[in-house]
Amino acid sequence: MEIWKTLESRHAAIADRPILALFEDDGRADDFAVQTQHMRLDYAKTNMDRDTRADLLALAEAADVAEKRDAMFAGAQINETEGRAVLHTALRNLDGGPVLVDGQDVMPGVLDTLARMRRFADEVRAGQITDVVNIGIGGSDLGPAMAVAALAPYHDGPRCHFVSNVDGAHIADTLRELDAKTTLVIVASKTFTTIETMTNARTAKAWMMDHGGNPAVQFAALSTSDDKTAAFGIASEQVFGFEDWVGGRYSVWGPIGLSLMIAIGPKGFDAFLRGAQAMDQHFRVATPLQNMPVMLALVGIWHNQICGYATRAVLPYDERLSLLPSYLQQLEMESNGKSVAMDGTALAQHSGPVVWGAAGTNGQHAFYQLIHQGTRVIPCEFMVAANGHEPELAHHHHLLMANCLAQSEALMRGRSLAEATGMMADKGLEGQEKDRQARHRVFTGNRPSTTLVYERLDPFTLGQIIALYEHRVFVEGVILGLNSYDQWGVELGKELATSLQPVIEGRENPDSRDPSTAALAKYLITHRD
Repeated sequence: MEIWKTLESRHAAIADRPILALFEDDGRADDFAVQTQHMRLDYAKTNMDRDTRADLLALAEAADVAEKRDAMFAGAQINETEGRAVLHTALRNLDGGPVLVDGQDVMPGVLDTLARMRRFADEVRAGQITDVVNIGIGGSDLGPAMAVAALAPYHDGPRCHFVSNVDGAHIADTLRELDAKTTLVIVASKTFTTIETMTNARTAKAWMMDHGGNPAVQFAALSTSDDKTAAFGIASEQVFGFEDWVGGRYSVWGPIGLSLMIAIGPKGFDAFLRGAQAMDQHFRVATPLQNMPVMLALVGIWHNQICGYATRAVLPYDERLSLLPSYLQQLEMESNGKSVAMDGTALAQHSGPVVWGAAGTNGQHAFYQLIHQGTRVIPCEFMVAANGHEPELAHHHHLLMANCLAQSEALMRGRSLAEATGMMADKGLEGQEKDRQARHRVFTGNRPSTTLVYERLDPFTLGQIIALYEHRVFVEGVILGLNSYDQWGVELGKELATSLQPVIEGRENPDSRDPSTAALAKYLITHRD
């Protein structure tokens, strides 16, 4: 497509232009920002100018983003490789109309499941349960674990714990301090066959039976496999299913979010859904230039596919969002980590970036050195709230906000050799030593970032943030021409792990594998207790 070449030419022409120079335009700070009623996304600290932005918007238009967005919300089978609709948005369609899949309105079923979840959550919260253990993996773990941690100030129900790793240490450490008589175990697996989840579930069931609990009453399942949950011994009224048009990494809005609903209550969970619903509505009606998911996606395309920046760092200045980078890592890398276009041909552009990060200010003392002075440019995505939840510690939050804004400014502004040399002269250094020390204190600057600011991290706002990133993934996927909603890359390792288990257990000859794998298996077998 010719527009890709135009964008690449624009980048080549402005690659060395200081971002700071763009602020000679007094209106840039407001023009290169998108604001809704509750949040503001600033992308002014990027090397995107108006001409580049116009080309990026044209790129989105040429990819039919608006039409494909409407098709998604309407229940079309946009997941073409699996022949499925993509309707996680229906799970938070509390005030919307019918949503049709194959001519059938799915909303009565969605609302009925939500009502059942509310009743169950109220019963658990009013009963003797003190702890909830959610057993899942991937989207069945990362979403609720992240959301429960993020909304800790709103917890007024049982304590929630999350087990995902098949490493026995994870479930052993989690169960060790719990009372089997007052613990509810939620097994989250759509098919009820996920090997890590079911291994942990059987261990938890044995633990409960050995310590005086009653699995028949104290287990719930988030699954569509009624026969398998019944065979496991879970009563049908404690099984909550969801359809195949909800992908795992997009599933926190429905039954997978049951642990969150138990922690913060049905009213809090409804506020979480309404925040996402508000972002859905914004995404559907806002013009592209004033559309937060669209502009966040275009910044991502500019940085990754055009500028060639292979990673991006997600940096929430909120300790309770410390799991958000991992959640977004799965959301983005599992969705857009593809090499084949929707039609089966090789992608013409690189696919999604490596997503990583950590909560500020901890990250400042871990990896910001590389971001500021390393040889590779890493676009950063900062987040910070105007208000914390601890008014008695307001000075902490003021320092937090100052650090967040300072980091994005430092990345853009940098420090010149002349400035560094002057600093060393002020310290009394002279000659060659002054020059040597100065060079170590140079920051090239001109490193791009976005900043998302919001009023307070409450359930409504968290819903907005997650939905913002979901739609950002969608827009980037459409522009790249790939399917963001399958994940075949997850399958091969699972298949090989299943076939390797008999080898590790000594029931099959390791020599049936490749020489490297066989040698490693023999070492493990020889050295295990």
